[in-house]
Amino acid sequence: MPQAIISAQQISQRIDYGQRQLSILEQLDLEIFPAEQVAITGRSGSGKSTLLGILATLDRASAGQLYICGQAVHDLNEEQRAQLRLAHIGFVFQSFQLLSHLTALENVMLPLRLQTHFDYAQAEQQALALLTRVGLQRQAQQKPKVLSGGEQQRVAIARALISQPKIIFADEPTGNLDEHTAVEIEQLLFELNRELGTTLVLVTHDRQLAAKCQRHFELHEGRLHELSTRSDQSIG
Repeated sequence: MPQAIISAQQISQRIDYGQRQLSILEQLDLEIFPAEQVAITGRSGSGKSTLLGILATLDRASAGQLYICGQAVHDLNEEQRAQLRLAHIGFVFQSFQLLSHLTALENVMLPLRLQTHFDYAQAEQQALALLTRVGLQRQAQQKPKVLSGGEQQRVAIARALISQPKIIFADEPTGNLDEHTAVEIEQLLFELNRELGTTLVLVTHDRQLAAKCQRHFELHEGRLHELSTRSDQSIG
């Protein structure tokens, strides 16, 4: 059995609400292994995005332990957590989160600019190769405002992969897309997961999308339940 790339142990999240304390997540345990496709579903307000933020090291849990790529995240300060994200984690958001004043190529290159040793020519070559892989070579010099929603999400996927992360977190990646474009983006995410061996963690309200993943969890009343496990490794 390989070592879990994400290991969450007894994760709880509580917030103060007036004079009461509201429990969002309650003693969750979760292990995700390298190259897996994992979906997390649940009703609106169930805590899906809260859980994703904790697993992606963007937020701290109120209690529990989290290990990413063998590192004890709960022991790291904010700067160390940022370095962990830069080295190992990529993000795909529902609202794309592209910078409007940058071209598609520049948006994809952006994570590399945060690295200690930045080589512009090499970064440009990597970004162009990824844009070509997601079918946007001709749009490399265009800015987000002239791109369709599907094209913007393809740019966001390329940006998420530019640092060669071990884990991709996708928060409702098809939520702002029409049905046909959503299917194309789903296929692209799964294709890249297989090609690159990157672990894919999806938070989605779309149960059909969740069913295409190898593992499917549902968040209900602060607790996580595994609904299904697919033994096959070829999802398409």
